[in-house]
Amino acid sequence: MALPHCMTPTDLSAEKKVIKKKTWRNRIRLFLKKNSSQPILHLMKNGSYRPSADDVTQWAQSLDRLLSHKQGKTVFCIFLKSEFCEENIEFWTACEDFRTLTSHKQLVSKAISIYEEFIKNEAPKEINLDFHTKNAIVQSLHDPTATSFLAAQRKIYSLMENNSYPRFIHSDLYKELCAAARAEGKRIKS
Repeated sequence: MALPHCMTPTDLSAEKKVIKKKTWRNRIRLFLKKNSSQPILHLMKNGSYRPSADDVTQWAQSLDRLLSHKQGKTVFCIFLKSEFCEENIEFWTACEDFRTLTSHKQLVSKAISIYEEFIKNEAPKEINLDFHTKNAIVQSLHDPTATSFLAAQRKIYSLMENNSYPRFIHSDLYKELCAAARAEGKRIKS
C-alpha cells in the first residue's frame, strides 16, 4: 500500500483506529435507535407498562409534564440513553433528590457524591456546565444547602428542554408509544 508522502505508518495506524472507533460508535447508535423502543413496547403488550393515550399526549405539552409522570420520565431516560446523553436526566434527578434532604450530614455526603459523579473534570458522567457554575458548586461543597445545585440543575433542564425534549417528541420512539397507547385504548373500549 502506497502512503501519501506526508503520512508515516504510525499516522496511518492512528487514522485507522479513529475510523474504526467512529464506525463502531455509529453502529451502536444505529442499533440503539432502531431497538430503543422495543423494550417499552414489549412491556406495554405484557400489561406491566400502560400509560394511557391521554398520558402520552400530555407528555408532548411540556418537559415538566413528561418528567412529572413516572412512566414518561422512564421513557425519556431510555431516549436519552439512545442519544448518549442520559447523564443530564440522571443529574437532574440527583438534584431533585438532593433538594429533599434535611440533615446537614446527608447534604454534605450527597453534594460530594453529585460533584464527583457529574461536575468535576473527567467525572464519569460529566455534564456540560460553564466554569462559573462549576466554581460556585465547588465553593459551596464545604457547607452545602438544598439550593447548592439549583443553578446547574436549571441549566441542564434548559438544555434538555431546548435540545433533547423536542427530539424526543419527534422521535420514532414517541410516535410508537402514541400509536401503541391509542391501540390499547381502543382495545379496552371494545
